[in-house]
Amino acid sequence: MITARLLLSLMMPVLLEAAAPPRRPNVVMVIFDDLRPVIGAYGDPLASTPYLDNFARGSHIFTRVYSQQSLCAPSRNSLLTGRRPDTLHLYDFYSYWRTFTGNFTTLPQYFKEHGYYTYSCGKVFHPGLSSNNTDDYPLSWSAPAFRPRTEQFMNSPVCPDKEGILRKNLICPVELQTQPYKTLPDIESVAEALRFVGSRSRHSQEPFFLAMGFHKPHINFRFPRQFLSRFHLSQFYNYTEDSLKPPDMPAVAWNPYTDVRARDDFKHSNISFPYGPISPLQAAQIRQGYYASVSYVDDLFGKLIGGLDLDETVVVVLGDHGWSLGEHAEWAKYSNFEVALRVPLIIRTPQFPLAQAKYYHGITELLDVFPTLVDMAGLPKLPKCQSSQELTCGEGKSLYYQLMGLGRADEHVALSQYPRPGMLPTKHPNSDKPKLRNIKIMGYSLRTDIYRYTMWVRFHAQNFSRDWHDVYGEELYDHRLDSGEELNLVPLPQFDDVRQRLRRRLMEMVGS
Repeated sequence: MITARLLLSLMMPVLLEAAAPPRRPNVVMVIFDDLRPVIGAYGDPLASTPYLDNFARGSHIFTRVYSQQSLCAPSRNSLLTGRRPDTLHLYDFYSYWRTFTGNFTTLPQYFKEHGYYTYSCGKVFHPGLSSNNTDDYPLSWSAPAFRPRTEQFMNSPVCPDKEGILRKNLICPVELQTQPYKTLPDIESVAEALRFVGSRSRHSQEPFFLAMGFHKPHINFRFPRQFLSRFHLSQFYNYTEDSLKPPDMPAVAWNPYTDVRARDDFKHSNISFPYGPISPLQAAQIRQGYYASVSYVDDLFGKLIGGLDLDETVVVVLGDHGWSLGEHAEWAKYSNFEVALRVPLIIRTPQFPLAQAKYYHGITELLDVFPTLVDMAGLPKLPKCQSSQELTCGEGKSLYYQLMGLGRADEHVALSQYPRPGMLPTKHPNSDKPKLRNIKIMGYSLRTDIYRYTMWVRFHAQNFSRDWHDVYGEELYDHRLDSGEELNLVPLPQFDDVRQRLRRRLMEMVGS
């Protein structure tokens, strides 16, 4: 007997051909840096994101989407190549996959090779060695990537204190006229993106793929001062009850938020290393600054969307990974927890228009974006990777069937990972951002519909192998009762069968 699943798989090529867009749409991919779903459309009552919310009303919203690593360069290279960090062998910022691992085709390169004019504005690839100091031009882009000129001041002392002294602060509301060139990087990038869209729409029949990368809400929280006034500090004192590291969290799972501690407005606060805590006032100020940063780029997003023809353009909006705001008494990213890995993913397409938002609650990965956009543009289907030697393929799944109203997502899982240099948090080497040569442990995290299971094992950086028998920590969280991942169930014998089952599944997915 032919099962419904088999029948659907047999019919998929016919359905895809029938559903293909009559002409190839323009594609705009918007990436926000360090954005967790603090968006009104995702149900956050504190968010002030009117433009994202309005955009989401006619969009397909995926509510459980996970990054493959909560660090910028590995996450972005994974997203843009459609391959996991273990395939790329990139866990830090210091290698270029084409010369270090394999000459793998990227998402924009695939569009470029199939007749699209591709262009990058702002932070799309992580700058530096991990994108060959060129943002992977000319292979991924039809023209050199646009990097705003004010980007050079992102880590400079440009935050005036009460005495007018310029500092490298974490929280940095500013008046634009006091800043270099009287502007900020994301303002420049949006202006360039709008210029590009206008130039293409006037005199070109060639479809375009535009990637627009916002720097915010990545630290430092530097934004026009008026956005801070949208949020009262009192709203953020009771954001989470966590003030101490949970007792059953393995030490290897902890990130000591070294980049937060290093900022001028925090480094003299005598925050105990590695576990803190940060004072209630400082915690509230960080949250307020983060939400204000999101509100700032939401305003710029509104300007960008206002310049697009949404009747002819596919738009996908996402974050590269999340950011902890005091959950588990942790801050920043650098972990395998839900708050560091979960991101928004919003897709709007003229092919499947909506009068109101449609929500999808199945487990999704950022790896899925590459094959999904390929299908939405009507390009030749991206092959599924069968080996690490294939140059043009992907390790994710297409969401196109779900957008068509076909297929189920509740059986999928997400796999993420994070490296450590040792069992305990350290400053040297930096356990938040270890370089490849210092990585001794890899934490693999499996997110199912119900559970998050994480296993920290010995990792050999010399040959990228792991020893599953050398375990430095295990974590198991039940999201039905513990969405904050506060109670590690590993010590409880009644959950041993679940732990063993998820452990086997994780090991099968990762391999030897």
